[in-house]
Amino acid sequence: MIGRALVVWFGFVGVAIGNGLLREELLVPRLGDARAHVVSTLLLCLLIVVGTWGTVRWIGVRSRGEALAVGSLWLALTLAFEFLFGHYVAGKTWFELRADYDLAAGRVWVLVLATLVAAPLALVSRRGRS
Repeated sequence: MIGRALVVWFGFVGVAIGNGLLREELLVPRLGDARAHVVSTLLLCLLIVVGTWGTVRWIGVRSRGEALAVGSLWLALTLAFEFLFGHYVAGKTWFELRADYDLAAGRVWVLVLATLVAAPLALVSRRGRS
């Protein structure tokens, strides 16, 4: 189960990179940075839900506990990637990286993190009812 969850997470990384390119090339010039960030974040959340919906059975998630484990793994990997890659490879300062968590400034990236945890839980619960 963990191996397949990792495969899906790497797919999400690719989707997130594509989403970021879309934001920078198309959305920012048309909407400005603040609105583009919100639209891009909501789009990525939707793509994560769709991706989870399409793979939750393949991953082998059968219980809420397993769903929570998968979502927590995705969350931990995302935070590690964001901060470690962002700082050590992309050269961003820790302050710049933390700025995406400033809700008062309209930065809603935290919704992506919540979606990574919630999507497997919601979808395995829904599957159990059907």
